[in-house]
Amino acid sequence: MTDTPAYTPPKVWEWKKPSGGAFANINRPIAGATHEKELPVGRHPLQLYSLATPNGQKVTIILEELLALGHKGAEYDAWLVRIHDGEQFGSGFVGVNPNSKIPALLDRSGPNPIRVFESGAILTYLAEKFGAFLPTEPAARAECLSWLFWQMGSAPYLGGGFGHFYQYAPVKIEYAIDRFAMEVKRQMDVLDRQLAGNEYVAGKDYTIADIAIFPWYGGMAKGLRYNAGEFLSVHEYKNVARWADMLSQRPAVKRGNMVNRMQGEPSSQLHERHEASDFETKTQDKVAKAG
Repeated sequence: MTDTPAYTPPKVWEWKKPSGGAFANINRPIAGATHEKELPVGRHPLQLYSLATPNGQKVTIILEELLALGHKGAEYDAWLVRIHDGEQFGSGFVGVNPNSKIPALLDRSGPNPIRVFESGAILTYLAEKFGAFLPTEPAARAECLSWLFWQMGSAPYLGGGFGHFYQYAPVKIEYAIDRFAMEVKRQMDVLDRQLAGNEYVAGKDYTIADIAIFPWYGGMAKGLRYNAGEFLSVHEYKNVARWADMLSQRPAVKRGNMVNRMQGEPSSQLHERHEASDFETKTQDKVAKAG
């Protein structure tokens, strides 16, 4: 593993050049829109603007789970946001999420549209709106929300920390990879110990805590994040693997993982979702055959 020369930070940092790496073309130290572009709006109450990253999958999974429970008000249009092309910096998207990150949700079911951004906030909003996947008993609710916020606080070390330096950074920095690998393994151990005595993360019931944690840490347990399964010895976390296998078999989870997906087998990619029938007619393999 190569390392970089010693670096002495300047007295005042200045943005002089792109940072390098896979996302250099969209990284910048300022916020706000870079161009004018209105967002499309479909006919359903909920308008989702997203991409099937782990954070995006959280929202499509809960929406598909709500629909599976019979909540017709959870019907949604899922519009693809190509973050590598900077579409999250369009004026319409920034109007829904001033932080320019996916996912962003616009609830148009009432007289005035409600914007919701940050994936944890969206999960909580939808769970409360439909009365599902968030316990109402105080102790159970506190446990669920504690694990939800655990994920929100922990995943940046997994993604922007370990994932960036292990897979995306233009140079391999031993200190950075070691530092974040240690933290990711600690997090996996925290989760594995919790799941040793619980069927689901927050207890006996499936909640938004599971929905939030699964795309990140379930993916790690199955060796799907950053091609780092062997490097991090994820086979050690048997309770996380058991839980991840169980959730991955849920039909709504399977559907949610497909929406706004642009990688993998064409049959697993549904770039945009506007009707339930799209899963049968508009996955990329069927689009290719129709073309």
